[in-house]
Amino acid sequence: MEAMDTTELIVDDSSDVLTFTPLGSGQEVGRSCHFLHFKGKKVLLDCGVHPGMMGVDALPFVDTIDVESLDLLLITHFHLDHCGALPWLLEKTAFKGRCFMTHATKAIYRLLLGDYIKVAKYGGGSESRLLFTEDDLERSMDKIEVIDFHEQKEVNGVRFWPYVAGHVLGACMFMIEIAGVKILYTGDFSCLEDRHLCAAELPTMRPDVLISESTYGTQLHENREERESRFTSMVHEMVGRGGRVLIPAFALGRAQELLLILDEYWEAHPDLQDIPVYYASSLAKKCMAVYQTFVSGMNDRIQKQIATNNPFVFKHVSNLKGMDHFEDVGPCVILASPGMLQNGLSRELFENWCTDSKNGCIIAGYCVEGTLAKHILAEPEEITALNGEKLPMRLQVGYISFSAHTDFEQTSVFVKALRPSHLVLVHGEMHEMNRLKAAIQRQFSEEGIPIEVHTPRNTETLGLRFRGERTAKVVGDMAMVPPQHGELISGVLVKRNFNYHIMAPKDLSAYTDLSSSHLTQKTAVHYSHSLPLLLFNLRQLTEDASISDERKPSSDPTVPTHTIKMFDDIITVHWCSGAKVVVLEWTSNPVSDMYSDAALAAILHAESNPLPEKYLPDTEAIVWTSEALEQTIKDVCGDESVVEVDGSVMKIEIDGRQATVDTNTLEVESEDPLLSHLLTSLTIKTAASVTKVNS
Repeated sequence: MEAMDTTELIVDDSSDVLTFTPLGSGQEVGRSCHFLHFKGKKVLLDCGVHPGMMGVDALPFVDTIDVESLDLLLITHFHLDHCGALPWLLEKTAFKGRCFMTHATKAIYRLLLGDYIKVAKYGGGSESRLLFTEDDLERSMDKIEVIDFHEQKEVNGVRFWPYVAGHVLGACMFMIEIAGVKILYTGDFSCLEDRHLCAAELPTMRPDVLISESTYGTQLHENREERESRFTSMVHEMVGRGGRVLIPAFALGRAQELLLILDEYWEAHPDLQDIPVYYASSLAKKCMAVYQTFVSGMNDRIQKQIATNNPFVFKHVSNLKGMDHFEDVGPCVILASPGMLQNGLSRELFENWCTDSKNGCIIAGYCVEGTLAKHILAEPEEITALNGEKLPMRLQVGYISFSAHTDFEQTSVFVKALRPSHLVLVHGEMHEMNRLKAAIQRQFSEEGIPIEVHTPRNTETLGLRFRGERTAKVVGDMAMVPPQHGELISGVLVKRNFNYHIMAPKDLSAYTDLSSSHLTQKTAVHYSHSLPLLLFNLRQLTEDASISDERKPSSDPTVPTHTIKMFDDIITVHWCSGAKVVVLEWTSNPVSDMYSDAALAAILHAESNPLPEKYLPDTEAIVWTSEALEQTIKDVCGDESVVEVDGSVMKIEIDGRQATVDTNTLEVESEDPLLSHLLTSLTIKTAASVTKVNS
């Protein structure tokens, strides 16, 4: 395996080059979308939008590929930067492939994308800039197929199955196999178990190519206990001074983790229970219903609690549908979406509270460049409101990462355990990605582990060459007896996608969707002469031509009078004397077709070049002398041709090739077919000439 310079990479369907092209999240975070092409199979991995952009600017660069030719689209999880452009792709483009995601992802996808459309309108988005409508979203649901974790599926020769990725409910990593080459795409993944989700699984098989997120580069996360303690202390301090606390978060994902922490902390601190905690999302109740439905996708701790004390039925958290239902008096904690303060309820609350120093905003996850959440981490003196007004920013901003992405230690352990030949980094800012690349190369080099690390930019194609031997598996009856060394194996070679099998024709229906059949062919030709003449001409082709049966005369002229078998019974010749027709019958295959052509030529020759009946081998009245034949052969082939004459048998040798001629029957025997044909022609013509003269 080797990497290639792909400045001008041209790949045909049978090429050994696997190409990978980021159409989004190549040296950036947001709009994850990647194009995989190998052996003519085309796969798209995720299809998200960029959270810091609007309209078509937020789309991945799918215009650089032929969407119509895609075989497969795999969605790893429900976050907008991984599935936000899916309704647009399924409804607004020529995409005709199949789309898969897990059950939980599909359920939450419908809720989250519906909320995305409403928030875009509520936040002042122009109808013309919306990428898709509610109707588009609804229609897209019918085009999405679901897959269980570890369930293997195959689409047009591409085999794939998902592993648990942690990160959010339903998130998965996809292992993809094309022509024996395995590619693992992690999407977003977390190797640490949190309060409700399992850690990412470690696949049991080694991929040839690992496509991994690099969001946090070489950063290290603090441990869960310290992180939760710092978070609850910060919230406690802010509400203790009479402030309002805003926690921007996506409606689903980290929000549920933070709510579990806050509800448990409020339960342990009665002095805080007069201060309300709100979950400000129109999806609140629907979200909780989905989470309770897919409890089997969570960790053991949650599954044990759910039976007796459902942790998602919060005691100290209330739902807040919108500002119309909120009385902004006194300290409170509000967890509101969207998570990066682009628009919606979280943006409205931030603009209302940012001018008061008692208030606080806790950023609890990764922030993409170009969003307000990323901007306020730099503690600017003022911000620009959605209406264009400049607002002083006095509230306290805190950052505690609850982002369920791997840090450097988790990523390096994961990569080291899998030991892929190629590591492709995506979903990371350029500098963080390059730092991670350098750190992994240095670490693996010191430990003597060979690996190539790649960091392609958006629309930059990476080519990886994989050389492999084609092997065919013998199956069915042919596999019952092991072949000896050097023995030739003859059977039907069946190719299905990238698998080859050799089998006997009768096993086709058992091992494939094919069935075998026999095609019997017949052809009729006019023949008006005798049976001896017909038999004589056929025996010039093969000595085994013989009459197999003699039938009684019939009033039907099409009923065969005689049947002749030849070429080991491969060709059957029916002579219908009443109809003056000869019918050839055989089972079609390349060899039999060749024999039938030869037999047909012999019959046509007999019809157009008849010999008098008395000159045929069956007659006893051949009037000629062997001397005439001997002289004819010497005239044509040279004086040294005739070696010996013993009665009616003449022995002949020409250029080391030997033959015998029986002057009584006119039969010629020789292992050389050309010599046999020549002597037969000379014998018959000499006999005809001498007999005619004598007569």
